[in-house]
Amino acid sequence: MMSLCHNKINISCVKSSWSNDIRASLYSLMVLIILTTVAGNLLVIISISHFKQLHTLNNWLIQSMAIVDFLLGCLVMPYSMVRSVEHRWSFGEVFCKIHTSIDIMLSSASIFHLSFISIDRYYAVCDPLRYKTRINILVISLMIFISWSIPALFAFGMIFLELNFKGAEEMYYKHSHCIGSCSVFFSKISGVLAFMTSFYIPGSIMLCIYCRIYFIAKGQERSIHDAKQKVQIGLEERNGISRSRERKAVKTIGIVMGVFLTCWCPFFVCMVMDPFLDYTIPPTLNDALIWFGYLNSTFNPMVYAFFYPWFRRALKIILVGKIFQKDSSRSKLFSE
Repeated sequence: MMSLCHNKINISCVKSSWSNDIRASLYSLMVLIILTTVAGNLLVIISISHFKQLHTLNNWLIQSMAIVDFLLGCLVMPYSMVRSVEHRWSFGEVFCKIHTSIDIMLSSASIFHLSFISIDRYYAVCDPLRYKTRINILVISLMIFISWSIPALFAFGMIFLELNFKGAEEMYYKHSHCIGSCSVFFSKISGVLAFMTSFYIPGSIMLCIYCRIYFIAKGQERSIHDAKQKVQIGLEERNGISRSRERKAVKTIGIVMGVFLTCWCPFFVCMVMDPFLDYTIPPTLNDALIWFGYLNSTFNPMVYAFFYPWFRRALKIILVGKIFQKDSSRSKLFSE
């Protein structure tokens, strides 16, 4: 006989049948993911906030994204962990809606930030002479505002107005709704809308911009190589530095794109296909893919920060306690 979360109610959800050893292993893995996400993004936030040399416009975007990922690790992942391992929700229906809304909002906001960061890097690498005129404080502020506001309006509006299962109420109560459950449900229309808003559009922008940066950087590298014998040594050295920065930018954006697609693509593909497959995708698989998507927030600080020498220097200062010394905020992390 199946074990129910609420034994006296026949519409209660099925409890987890996993053994204590399996649950303990899952809890350990998920706690590790949560702590890594929180610690990594907190270090990015502290570094950019504390060190004056890092108070640049493009770092505002990185810091804003780190705040999003930090909040995801603090506010969303712990409750998702209990839900995933125990296969039940013990925190009430209202908090379920709040948790689901914040989950969708922060996950989407993180993806929006990645998209805007790729736009910023495009102008920095491909149009450096006009970068400061195109990417100014107003533009960066607008990017950050959009990255927070649109996901918030979309997530809370869809969940609290119950637009996510509008038109598919019968399927919702048949497949998803039960006491002790807190799983997000999408109809065909809302699923496609969520797929386009949270993944396809920002992901396509990232992919197109990365391809554009890649081909432009390759073209610049060929031009520098062809002119190599005709320039002075000093100019050669400067071109070498510029070429190195271009390759590093291309490599970093390529890794960002690869990590983003690897983490989020499986979840969003299954999410948008599930309504068209009559909701036959197992809930356990959906849960696993959600956690795979969460890993993007775990890896973001590693990709965007750990790949840069300035962050390694900032991390060393923080970990050895020098951050509490007078004028530590003026520490030189890189040459201008």
